[in-house]
Amino acid sequence: LRLDVPASAAMGTQTLTVNAEGQGTKISLPVAVTLAKDLPAKLSLDPKLPSLRGSAKTSFEYQVTIKNDSGKNLLVSLAAQGPPNFDTSFTEAYGSQELSSIPVEAGQSKDVKLKVRPPSTVGAGRYPVTMRVSAEDATAQTQVELDITGQPRLSLSGREGRMSAEATAGKETSIPVVVTNTGTAPAEEVELSGSGPSGWKISFEPKTIDRLAPEQNREVQALVTPTEKAIAGDYVASLRASSRGENTSGQFRITVATSTVWGAAGVGIIAIALLVLVGAVARFGRR
Repeated sequence: LRLDVPASAAMGTQTLTVNAEGQGTKISLPVAVTLAKDLPAKLSLDPKLPSLRGSAKTSFEYQVTIKNDSGKNLLVSLAAQGPPNFDTSFTEAYGSQELSSIPVEAGQSKDVKLKVRPPSTVGAGRYPVTMRVSAEDATAQTQVELDITGQPRLSLSGREGRMSAEATAGKETSIPVVVTNTGTAPAEEVELSGSGPSGWKISFEPKTIDRLAPEQNREVQALVTPTEKAIAGDYVASLRASSRGENTSGQFRITVATSTVWGAAGVGIIAIALLVLVGAVARFGRR
């Protein structure tokens, strides 16, 4: 139905009647037409990609078009509501400046970017976020969705939480280490490594954990060999676990004792020196 309104038509509401007839049947439809100087404020929203997938570490970004269907310029306020602890913000479509409102000219559109960052502890699942805009008496809203996949989270500690061990200089010591996945997805191909002071050797048995399910832990053995020249004292070794971008590390205090063989050798050398000294005193003392 197209209406041509005369320029002299008075402001206000006029009722028109649309009639239809055919084969003895007639029907009428009243249509109310309101004339005004300016069209009332009217907004609409159009998200380009309303559903995105990522992990709990992903920053989700949605491009949304705001259209001003009214006959006047509007300052449009922006708001978003997500699940608890989800952080939301708005920026220009091609900028980084955060926005709380944006001007849109009459009959025009503008693109904005809705950024949503979930908490790192969120579980896998689908999470809705509602975007709302308002200006004068007009409002509009749309919904976007985050499809969050599970994310492994590794932690590393000694048996019963102990982060210290004892070792002997020049000898291999086995230290029990517990690797735990506290995340929401399995950790695949967890590789273990370590480093210590210069000259130390650190390896693991096994070197790799094939799969670690959520809330599961696995004990491995860290094989630590201090250098033979290490003096008695405390040292720090760093042990690490990594799985496809997920990493963790733990600092272990290693107390090193010198080898008893070297201790016995030292005692023997001292004893021999004393015997030589006593013999010399006895021999030259007679003269």
